[in-house]
Amino acid sequence: MIVILKRPTEENIRLVCRKLEQYGYGSNVSQGEEKTIIGAIGTRPEHRALLMEQFAGLPFVERVVPVLKPYKLVSSESRDGRSVVKVGSVSFGGSEVVLCAGPCAVESFEQLSAVAGSVKASGAKVLRGGAFKPRSSPYDFQGLGEKALEMLSELGRQLDLPVATEVRSARQVEIVAEHADVLQIGARNMQNFDLLREAGHSGKPVLLKRGFSATIEEWMKAAEYVASTGNMNVLLCERGVRTFEPQERFTLDVTAVLLARQHSHLPVGVDPSHPAGRRDLVPGLALAGVAAGADFLLVEVHNDPDSALCDGPQALLPDQFAELACQVRSVAKALGRQ
Repeated sequence: MIVILKRPTEENIRLVCRKLEQYGYGSNVSQGEEKTIIGAIGTRPEHRALLMEQFAGLPFVERVVPVLKPYKLVSSESRDGRSVVKVGSVSFGGSEVVLCAGPCAVESFEQLSAVAGSVKASGAKVLRGGAFKPRSSPYDFQGLGEKALEMLSELGRQLDLPVATEVRSARQVEIVAEHADVLQIGARNMQNFDLLREAGHSGKPVLLKRGFSATIEEWMKAAEYVASTGNMNVLLCERGVRTFEPQERFTLDVTAVLLARQHSHLPVGVDPSHPAGRRDLVPGLALAGVAAGADFLLVEVHNDPDSALCDGPQALLPDQFAELACQVRSVAKALGRQ
């Protein structure tokens, strides 16, 4: 259940939280400018009706809402309106479609510098780049590790761009959080629950990609693992699912963007590069994501994709990304967005 307070004084908030604790529930407090929402965390349905009746009778409670979904904190039922996640000066979930761009993997400072400068000039607000790369084969390029993190953070400071990079394991969270502004959980790790919890405890915003065989509910439950640590700064990212079609790397599930926005208050974005697998398909998939309501795009860009050590065929050239950015602005404007 969630308890919505219309007069959210500190004393009133403590009273509700103490009452929940007495009945074996935890609590999550989300304070807005006008209202405060307190979510009851726990699975004790025998007390739900009694508590709802008691809370509804309090003069400072606007209403009490039962949340029946197995994911309580990230559910759209738990909040009035959509969440906005702030990463530095960048807002995810507002009226702007945020462009996040950069190479699949950091290969050198020169490569990263060239790509970062070009994508910022084209309108990217976040620099993405891989330092630790989860690869299907143990013999493929695995990333430069901590050296890449240092390059990302240095260029991020120079260009005033927040940095998003992937973390593969719980033991990497601390070092990645030192250098990155957003911790990305890749599709292969969507249900790595220890990693989800550790990333949540870092306090940094977490970008959670949907697993390529995961249902919408499983995706939401994975986000709940992060939120249950008290970290509500979660970004959901659709990146394609595995289907029978051999002409595409994955199938971009545009319906998932719509459903995620219905089921959750969290910002929802699209990675058009991974489902495409080839750069000529990336712009169309990106624009489809924006038309479906994506709050952000996560696009791979490389200054010399033919020589890339990772996913070169799906990386846009800088001038192609610049053209895509113009197209995104046109579609967003047509939808009444920035």
